[in-house]
Amino acid sequence: MSNPIFNTGAFPDQFSEKKRERRRFYMNDQGVTEQSRQSPSQGQPFAAQYGMPGQQAGGAGADQLNRQYNLPDAAGSQGAAMTYDDVIRKTVTSFAVVLLGAAGAVALGLVMPGAIMGLALVAALAGFGLGLANAFKKEPNPALILAYSATQGFFLGAFTMVMEAMFPGIAVQAVMATLAVFGTVLALFKSGKVRATPKLNKMFFVAIIGYAVFSLMNFGLVMFTDIGMFGLRAGWMGVAIGAFAILLATYSLVMDFTNIQEGVEAGVSQKYGWAAAFGLTVSLVWLYIEILRVIAILRSMTE
Repeated sequence: MSNPIFNTGAFPDQFSEKKRERRRFYMNDQGVTEQSRQSPSQGQPFAAQYGMPGQQAGGAGADQLNRQYNLPDAAGSQGAAMTYDDVIRKTVTSFAVVLLGAAGAVALGLVMPGAIMGLALVAALAGFGLGLANAFKKEPNPALILAYSATQGFFLGAFTMVMEAMFPGIAVQAVMATLAVFGTVLALFKSGKVRATPKLNKMFFVAIIGYAVFSLMNFGLVMFTDIGMFGLRAGWMGVAIGAFAILLATYSLVMDFTNIQEGVEAGVSQKYGWAAAFGLTVSLVWLYIEILRVIAILRSMTE
């Protein structure tokens, strides 16, 4: 059971152009504005409008700007700024927990094959709840994020185990396809050829709400009737809907990369690296599930 609705961005609010402009005047870790480093006389009026001298505009001034412009906390004298390396480390940690959860599901499935799907459903529901908790928290909570990774990993392991028993080799196919999509999106993003835009984001949110409602209805049909559009008898309609979901998951990766880039450039606090890791985990888990289901439908039609 995927959780696409969680992936609405890695940070509390995306950086608009206006917010990025304000960040250019943001206080650095010595409490000096960008302008004041060039000209103290120019830096003084900007700080003074917030009731602070130009050379003493750290901490409280940063907090005031955050509240006024609804920005994530900036790194101050007591903390470091988020970096790409930091996001990578936290994302690797999150996926290591996903893999541990998946390995646990496989090991348990070998010992208790009759109970694994029931436990997988419990893990999926727990992951859904943890995903909601993480998505709506104002501050990232590493423990909750890693708990989400563990439950989703358990579900992925159980689901993959069942699919692998029906279609040998499907797990490798799905993993390779997921890595190929991730690598392609990352390469295109780094080259500047793809970016998340406000117009595309609005279309994405409309589409994802509709897809989330459809997924819940479809989940019930698959569980109780086996006639849902993602069941193995869904045929080409199921493939088409699955392909649409893969496109949504792919664009969610673009949104994740955009959020991470803007967060690093804006100098947000290092703690938001966990929020970025959560966003990437949600996107890749979702992408893998959709790819696995589409491959399963295609193979059921040809084997």
